[in-house]
Amino acid sequence: MRLKALYRIPEAMDLLSMSRTVIYEQMRAGRLRSVKQGRTRLIPANAITDYVALLERENNQGVAA
Repeated sequence: MRLKALYRIPEAMDLLSMSRTVIYEQMRAGRLRSVKQGRTRLIPANAITDYVALLERENNQGVAA
């Protein structure tokens, strides 16, 4: 499997098991970073990693409370 630096929205949807709507909501909220190349919105690979880490931190905080 070839590692990519940038993912299109449908690829990010598959990687994160999220709908298009949720992906865009998370981007608008500033929780999932994205970049634009021309008219295409792309998600950097490290933004996906950071987002998963954010979810894990939030989950761990909820368990500790």
